[in-house]
Amino acid sequence: MENLIGLILAGGSGSRLWPMSRELYPKQLLKLNSKNSLLQNTFLRLKNLTAEENILTLTNTKHQSDIKMQLGQITNSQIKILTEPSSKNTAPAIAIGVDFCLENNPDAIFLVVPSDHLIVDEEKFASTVQKGYQMAKENYIVTFGIKPCCADTGYGYIKTSVALSDFSKKVDEFKEKPDEKTAQEYLESGNYFWNSGIFMFKGSTMVEQMQTHCPQITNVLKEIDYNESQVEYDAYEKMPNISIDYAVMEKSDKIALVPLESDWNDLGSWQSIYDMSQKDASNNVTEGNIINVDSTNSLLYSGSKCIAAVGLDNVVIVETEDAILACDKDKTQDVKKVFDELKKQHSDLSQIHKTVFRPWGFYTCIEGGEGYLIKKIQVNPQQKLSIQLHNHRSEHWVVISGNAKVVLDNDEYMLTAGQSIDIPLKAKHSLQNPFDEPLSIIEVQKGDYIAEDDIIRFEDMYGRV
Repeated sequence: MENLIGLILAGGSGSRLWPMSRELYPKQLLKLNSKNSLLQNTFLRLKNLTAEENILTLTNTKHQSDIKMQLGQITNSQIKILTEPSSKNTAPAIAIGVDFCLENNPDAIFLVVPSDHLIVDEEKFASTVQKGYQMAKENYIVTFGIKPCCADTGYGYIKTSVALSDFSKKVDEFKEKPDEKTAQEYLESGNYFWNSGIFMFKGSTMVEQMQTHCPQITNVLKEIDYNESQVEYDAYEKMPNISIDYAVMEKSDKIALVPLESDWNDLGSWQSIYDMSQKDASNNVTEGNIINVDSTNSLLYSGSKCIAAVGLDNVVIVETEDAILACDKDKTQDVKKVFDELKKQHSDLSQIHKTVFRPWGFYTCIEGGEGYLIKKIQVNPQQKLSIQLHNHRSEHWVVISGNAKVVLDNDEYMLTAGQSIDIPLKAKHSLQNPFDEPLSIIEVQKGDYIAEDDIIRFEDMYGRV
């Protein structure tokens, strides 16, 4: 497929998979029934269709370093990432991705894919994309639809009518997520498909349709400069917060639907995780430290603690180090309401896990409050953190065990257990463990803004600069 560019949308939060998915570590970064994360599998799927240098990942500043690290684990090629300074939904993200690539390839045809879907049959996926490519060459914007297998209320629907070819249909209407009665009517009609969120189009066609139906986006594009794949904040803030469905797909008369022939699961809820997982004789999906007595049709996941389930049916229980979710399996779409409430309360439970793993080791948040955060950090042998600085916080490190090498501005210090050091505001620094035993420290952060995005990296052995 000549001139094919893959755009990976990787800025979502995966709120319906809380508490496993958090805002700073969303579901596309999780490994669900695979040795790779959903993001990594998405990249590898596109790699079967086009060259690695033609794959661009669109994300935001919160996820940039994790995405760069994960992609660096599966490719030796230069990783292409375009970073939004803030989240503005799918239409602005797609717009900057197209604009960024058209500068060097004005004839490009784009395949836009979410980073958090599960597709196993990659051969059938590729053959479907080939059909979409033919329609895109004819100046259609292609949406790949999923033939419904049930009256699911968790998906948007697409109404189709006449055939445009042997393998495509004209799109009449996009429908919001329906109630159960309406979803059943859609299923019985045979003319509706689930909206997969996968699209294909000529870049020139999408620009034309955006100019016609959402000129607010194309007007802002004229002001944007791409500085080392970073989008300028001041210009991007003028973008409307709007999905590609509202901005273009629901208004354009150039929309064609190609049914997706492969398997597909958007893993949008714990119900969908249950559906795709292997089940035991009692129709349960279990993982971790589980004691089950006569429970049926349930998903039971333990991250650390023992879960004892007695006589339960059709439930989801998910335990992580700092949270427990318990709900009816038929109500898993409502987990987003829990996530939204935690965000409203400014709770860290919506943002990060208590223990966060990094390529150099991990850290555990012990306690936090207004203007401070206390962490326990472990740096594995022969590993080191990036050379970095913080604009909003100072830090105090106390070595608990092992030996630390500390780089602070132009000086180096060697610390042993019981010794400590202060890291001033805006000082370049790095914590390193060039030894053969793990290093553990207590870190106390103090400042007017305590968050993981207050990191400016200068050097990093894991490619996150």
